[in-house]
Amino acid sequence: MEMTMQSIEQVSFRLIPGADRAGFLAHAHATEAVVRRQPGFVARMLTESEDGGWTDIVTWASHADAMAAAEAVMADPAFLPFVQMIDGPSARMSHATLVWQLK
Repeated sequence: MEMTMQSIEQVSFRLIPGADRAGFLAHAHATEAVVRRQPGFVARMLTESEDGGWTDIVTWASHADAMAAAEAVMADPAFLPFVQMIDGPSARMSHATLVWQLK
C-alpha cells in the first residue's frame, strides 16, 4: 500500500436561486488556470447530485498546500464569477488526508 500525505478538499454547496447551470460550468472552467498554478495542485473534479447539490473536490500535495490555495484563489479576481454563483450559506468545506486509493 502506497502512503501519501495528500489532502482531499471537498466543498459541497448549492447554486444561488435562478443560477444558470451552463453559466456556472463556464465559470468553473474559467477557474482552471487559477487552480492549476497553485503550488501542490494534483487534480480537481466537480460533481452534481440528483438533488441539485454540487461538490468541488480538489486533491492537493499537502494540507498546507490546500490551505494556501484556498486563500490565494479567493483573492484572485478570476475566481469571483464562480464564487458569486454559489449560495454561501449552503457551502461546507472539509479536508481529509488521503490514506488509500485504487487506480
